[in-house]
Amino acid sequence: MDKLGKQLGMNKNTVERYLDLLSKVFVIYSRSGFSRNLRKEVVKSKRWYLVDNGIRNNLIDDFRPLSIRTDIKALWEQYILSERLKLNNFAQKAVESYFWRTHDQQEIDLIEVQNQTIMAFECKWKADKFKIPTAFQKAYPEAAFQVVYQANYLEWIGR
Repeated sequence: MDKLGKQLGMNKNTVERYLDLLSKVFVIYSRSGFSRNLRKEVVKSKRWYLVDNGIRNNLIDDFRPLSIRTDIKALWEQYILSERLKLNNFAQKAVESYFWRTHDQQEIDLIEVQNQTIMAFECKWKADKFKIPTAFQKAYPEAAFQVVYQANYLEWIGR
């Protein structure tokens, strides 16, 4: 909040109030960091996401076709995570959602915990080979892991 406040020329409390208001009117939502109290994991910060990529595109004034966008990975992740949130809410699933990151920048886009079952998901625009981060695999060997990409995302978001 402090860093964002400095970038916007506002104090931390004002930033917090704006984020709270935007989340209450369903423009943004947040995710906390996932951890089972391991020192290497980052948990203090939150990540904020827009509910709709159209809002994002308007804010950055970029409506170019996907084929020439330089931010396609960010657009894809935003879309996938928002659609999964909508699916879980619609299905009334009691799912806790997080992101996971270590201090040495290993990360996973989405962690879902339901009935003490941990599922990890990585959002990739292309189906490049992606290996689960070693630190996560060691810390959570029981967790399921899946890469979500263009060929399998419709099933994953429940369509």
